[in-house]
Parts: sequence; C-alpha cells; structure tokens
Amino acid sequence: MIRVSIFAAVLTVLLLAQTPGWIAAIIAAVFGFAASYIFFGKLRAQVAQGLEDRRTGKTRPVTDDEDAEDLDASLGDQNFLEGDGQRKQ
Repeated sequence: MIRVSIFAAVLTVLLLAQTPGWIAAIIAAVFGFAASYIFFGKLRAQVAQGLEDRRTGKTRPVTDDEDAEDLDASLGDQNFLEGDGQRKQ
C-alpha cells in the first residue's frame, strides 16, 4: 500500500510538472521500487526467511482443507443448511 502511495505521489507531481504520461509512469514506478527496496528491507528479509522455512520443511503451509476441518471442529453441533445459512432444527 505504501509503494502504491509513493507511486501515486510521484506520478501526480510529474504530471503536474507536465511530464508526458508514459515517462511520468516509468519514473514513478522506478521511484516506488527504489523506495520499497531501500526502506522495506526488513520486511523483505522476513518474507525470504518464511519462504526458506517452507522450502526446507521447517514450517508446513496451511491448506484450505485444514482450515475447514478446524472450523468444523470448532462449530461442533452448529450445523447449517447449505445455501441459506439457517440452522437445522
């Protein structure tokens, strides 16, 4: 979200300075990328560590099936009819 804000701010300034649109877009994209690369290094390192952990098997990805089973177990006897969200009587 911050990267998009940086892109929008730089693009706006360049367009107000009457830079051609395609050049303004390229420059704004470069600024957005550079700012995120410089200022969000810690976040990038965390994502890289998470990917490495998943690749080496230290963590296991959660699948939709596991989420559904956990939800079923937590609901217990609260069964709902399909489609209308009403409880069975």
